[in-house]
Amino acid sequence: MAMDAVTPKNDLPRAEPVRRPSQAEAEDAVRTLIAWAGDDPKREGLLDTPKRVVNAYKEWFEGYGEDPVKYLSRTFEDVQGYDDIVVLRNIEVESHCEHHMAPFLGKAFVAYKPSQAVVGISKLARVVEIFAKRLQTQETMTAQICDAITESLAPMGTAVFIEAEHQCMSTRGVHHKHVTTITTQFTGVFKSDADLRNRFLRMCEQQTG
Repeated sequence: MAMDAVTPKNDLPRAEPVRRPSQAEAEDAVRTLIAWAGDDPKREGLLDTPKRVVNAYKEWFEGYGEDPVKYLSRTFEDVQGYDDIVVLRNIEVESHCEHHMAPFLGKAFVAYKPSQAVVGISKLARVVEIFAKRLQTQETMTAQICDAITESLAPMGTAVFIEAEHQCMSTRGVHHKHVTTITTQFTGVFKSDADLRNRFLRMCEQQTG
């Protein structure tokens, strides 16, 4: 992943790309936060913490260096007459909200009805992972996943259902644990055909209920 500059792909276009700080600058920022919290960043137990935090951030936010279209570009047209929906259930979601940078964890359910071609199922899961490893709201992530599938595969319809627990709500603020947020996005036949949409939602509820 390039470390000199980055333009967030889930944001409005910028006049100039945002300069990506160096590893040393990022580690200094962590030391500042440790000191702000009231501890000594030079304490033995915290000496390697800045490096660990920055390395963790590289993993948590590696989605900025990935292009979901790349994973959806290889399709297969020989579907042997298959004309029903394709559904992936229980895709793990590990993301961070853009408001507090606190984790939110849950499951994603993705479906599409092919028009001419299908894509490898692992690629759909990878698209969810790419958008999850960025800062955004759950609502934005749901729309981004749906849009990427719709624009790349041009299916008859796309459906996305995400249920997640936000730690910015469970570990701070109101401190309400086990409260989950559900977001959905539908296009094409999933939007126009209530029976098909409800069939998809029942598949999700069977796993989350």
